[in-house]
Amino acid sequence: MKLSLNPQKIIDWSGSILVLGIFEKHVESQIDLFSDTFNSKFLNKILSEKDFSGKSGQHCSFDFTDTICKRLILVGLGKSEEISLSEVRKATALACKASAGYSGKIGISFPWDQLDSIKAVTAVGEAARLSIFKDLRFLSDPKPQKYPEEIELIGISEISNKQMDQLDAICSGVELARELVGAPPNSLTPAELANQAKSISTNFNLGIKILDKKECLSKGMGAFLAVSQGSDLDPKFIHLTYNPKGKVKKRIAMVGKGLTFDSGGYNLKVGASQIEMMKYDMGGSAAVIGAARAIAQIRPEEVEIHFLIATCENMVNGSAVHPGDIVKASNGKTIEINNTDAEGRLTLADALVYACELKPNAIVDLATLTGACVIALGEEIAGLWSNSDELANQLEQSSEACGELLWRMPLQKSYKEGLKSMLADIKNTGPRAGGSITAALFLNEFIKEGIQWAHIDIAGTCWTDKDRDINPAGATGFGVRTLVNWACS
Repeated sequence: MKLSLNPQKIIDWSGSILVLGIFEKHVESQIDLFSDTFNSKFLNKILSEKDFSGKSGQHCSFDFTDTICKRLILVGLGKSEEISLSEVRKATALACKASAGYSGKIGISFPWDQLDSIKAVTAVGEAARLSIFKDLRFLSDPKPQKYPEEIELIGISEISNKQMDQLDAICSGVELARELVGAPPNSLTPAELANQAKSISTNFNLGIKILDKKECLSKGMGAFLAVSQGSDLDPKFIHLTYNPKGKVKKRIAMVGKGLTFDSGGYNLKVGASQIEMMKYDMGGSAAVIGAARAIAQIRPEEVEIHFLIATCENMVNGSAVHPGDIVKASNGKTIEINNTDAEGRLTLADALVYACELKPNAIVDLATLTGACVIALGEEIAGLWSNSDELANQLEQSSEACGELLWRMPLQKSYKEGLKSMLADIKNTGPRAGGSITAALFLNEFIKEGIQWAHIDIAGTCWTDKDRDINPAGATGFGVRTLVNWACS
């Protein structure tokens, strides 16, 4: 969908579909404002019969043959005093889904004067494009749904070409992340994930290094390689680098968990563990690669960015790691594996050590790490742990700007008692209580002192079984927009 701005009044506009944002209560008086364009008495009568009150999440459509548009869509914005970018995203998503089957142009008129217009344009653009995303790659006879090709925001003109280009880059990054997460594990293997990184490197001028099993072994990545040893597919360690033109004032690293399939190993996933969905256990790596693609297009200044992924499968065969095995990570720390289904933190351990060796100012990792985080925060909010208030605040601001919700959780040091091992330096899991916290504490063991670090657990947010605001059912691409906002701020 092409997004453009149109400073005209509604009466002077024409297109296929017109979308009007309506505040809760006083619907009749708001509709009367458009009496020059529509039969307001007729509309108010129908809206009253349909009990449309402008509440958040409500929408109502009318088809015409003799007005400025073929279809009029009214979307509720909730109470005027509570208008927010979140409501704008939700209303835009509703309107775009209601435009299915039409071609041509959509015009959207919201109360821009009550919003930050620049942020509102971004919110509308992201919601419009991402809410109608459909992954049709694996259908034998795909039949794409028809949607209008262009969106015009009516009554607004304050936007730069740079912002429009950035909007396109971010949406492209989210769409790529969704395709990666949605791909089945027989399609997206560790080697194919590496190929995707190579493609981004070639198309967007990023540096790239792919370490094979032998090279990972030479670096002492015993934790990562232990997870991979039960699979017939070789592991890959992916390192993409963005170098800006001119002086570098900041160096950051983004690390993504990259399990292209997680059986649980000998602690096999059974029952409600949804083993058939464990293709999305590489949601963190998808977010990092999506962010790499977006950032490479935006080309921010003065920041050097490293994108790191230790990718493999966690499978079961005669060579697979046993519960009770002790392995050594690349920083020399020994780990007793008391649960082979807590494998993501093992791969991240070596990836975080590698990241620290790059001497960044800050590291952020994303991972579908724990079911405990899903229980704590549900499917709309990701957990955030950090050793730095400054970094945590930056990430919270970046996520709030794009509507990806984070909630900071404690790094409770006393809980580290649960990770003590009788034989090794540390166990890979602690007691059930506080499981997402002990997982973060485990990761913190592989961060060098003095480096700002944050861990984001996206186990609940990387996938949705039903349409939710701008996320159609399936992979959400959660994290891409937060990472890009953070890197470019």
